Amino acid sequence: MIRHHPAPETLLAHIAGTLEPGHALIVTVHIEACVNCRAEAARLEATGGVLLDELDSEPLSTGAFAAVLARLDEPAPPKPVRPRQADLRLPPGLRLPAALRGTAIGRWLWMGAGLRYSRVTLPWAPKENVMLLRVEGGRRVLRHSHGGAELTQVLWGGFHDITGAYGPGDLQEADETIEHQPLADPEGCLCLAALEGGLRLPWISRLMGK
Repeated sequence: MIRHHPAPETLLAHIAGTLEPGHALIVTVHIEACVNCRAEAARLEATGGVLLDELDSEPLSTGAFAAVLARLDEPAPPKPVRPRQADLRLPPGLRLPAALRGTAIGRWLWMGAGLRYSRVTLPWAPKENVMLLRVEGGRRVLRHSHGGAELTQVLWGGFHDITGAYGPGDLQEADETIEHQPLADPEGCLCLAALEGGLRLPWISRLMGK
């Protein structure tokens, strides 16, 4: 049962197309797994369509039709190369969300005892900080806060922290006001996260006198 969903304003921003690409990917993955959010997204899209229909139409600029005809003669763009995705040896029976098919996924990299991450590169927004994070059962992520908004979608297993417990399909929203140290459930946890502004580690801040 999915218990944690994107905030209403986050879902609305996603439908309006104003979310950062990394965060939009996380919300897309959540909607893929969540019947309730999928229905709410459809409702918001329908409402937006009605509002657009009620707007006064604008006349086309002079030469617009000729410009369209001219583009028909342009050569077709080359077919995009399918991004490479590493074999991550996922938990049995788990498939990555469909929204990740157009991304490039790197191999697992060590980031601490029982912690591995894989960089997810979005070809349409390569500077976005998106990653898969795998935590062994009973392991804690380093205590940290955030330089901006962080959206985390649980794909398998679960974790809990000061904000609550999260299982498969749940989405956590965190920002610079939250300092936490997620603890993986006994079976472990696999998450997809998009970070804005990077992580802030308290021990580094104390070392630098901040």
